[in-house]
Parts: sequence; C-alpha cells; structure tokens
Amino acid sequence: MGWLHTAKFLTTAPQLHFLPPLDVPEIAFVGRSNAGKSTCINTLTQQKQLAFASKKPGRTQHINLFSLGKQGVTDAVLTDLPGYGYAAVPKADKIRWQQVMANYLVTRENLKGIVLMCDPRHGLTELDEILLDIIRPRVEAGLKFLVVLTKADKLTRSEGAKAVSIMQLQAGGGEVRLFSAPKRIGIEDVAQVLWQWAHPVLPLAEPETLINQ
Repeated sequence: MGWLHTAKFLTTAPQLHFLPPLDVPEIAFVGRSNAGKSTCINTLTQQKQLAFASKKPGRTQHINLFSLGKQGVTDAVLTDLPGYGYAAVPKADKIRWQQVMANYLVTRENLKGIVLMCDPRHGLTELDEILLDIIRPRVEAGLKFLVVLTKADKLTRSEGAKAVSIMQLQAGGGEVRLFSAPKRIGIEDVAQVLWQWAHPVLPLAEPETLINQ
C-alpha cells in the first residue's frame, strides 16, 4: 500500500503521440463513466484529487499518467484513461476516444496490465465487451488483466459472490476483485495485485546455471 501512496502526477496527453516513451511497467485503468475509476485510483493512492473526476462524466478526455516509486525513483506508472460511454458526450468525441484508447491498449509497448472498472449492478456494457475483444490478443500473450467490481458495498455478500463468479467467466483469464472505497473492501487485495504486476518475482536460476557462471 505504501508504494501506491507515492503516486505523483507525471503528465497529461490529449493524443497518443504526446505520451513520453517509458521503460517502466505501465498499468492502465479503464472503464465507463460513473464506474468509479477516479474514486478507485484516489483510494488506492490515498490522494483525494490525484485522479480528476469531472462533474460532467465523460468530459475528461485526456490520458493522465502518474508515477510510482519510493525515494523519488519511478519504477512504475499508472495510466488513467478517459471514461467512456456517457450519453451526453457528442458521438464524434466518443468515436475519437474509442480509437485513441484502442490504439493505446494495442500499441503501448511498456503496458504491463489493465484494470477494468465495472459496476456489478449493471454488468458489462457493449463498450466493455468491445474493449475485452481489443485486449484479448495481448492478454493471451501475457498482458495482465484485472476486473475491479466497484461499489461492492451496494451488494449483499451472496450478490457479491455471484457477481465475482459471473465476471470470472466473462473476463477471459483475468482476475476479479470486489472493491468499495466507503467500506474499505478490496483495497489491499487490488494494491497487492498491482504491486506484483510491477514487481514480478524472477524465477530462480537452475543450479547448473549458477555453477557455470
């Protein structure tokens, strides 16, 4: 958890070509507007206004990067992608941002994992399904993937367990976690997953390899 608390604003970009090339693991947060993405990021980092939540959902249309690392050394980056699917946003803007997000998710070389925010009371939308189709090849190739079921405090225990089971079938190999900022549900679980993504444990070398060295 302390590692996530080091998050600092790095840069913002209206288009992909404005993003700086990075060689540290990048973890992207995606999800439809009102799914609780900004709240989740701010809760994990213990910073109330790190991720900007617009009063008009869907109006925040920049890619925002936040650096992570102790002693001032960046060892990973969180990416907050614009929320999608809000009805009040002009159709042309929706199409443009769908293209930007798709290009980012497919081409960003240092992308290590994707966190999809989903309100379990509504389930996956058509746009969520499209996103899953876009990232499926990269997930099959090893990209990490986590579905965070937000607003879990609105569910009973049995409803939460059912939502997790359903999402595990739909996530296509991704992990699933319940999350609630007000009730402090799942915060440490999600933080642990992100830490492991950014700091994978390297396999031990075989004895013969060590001897030969």
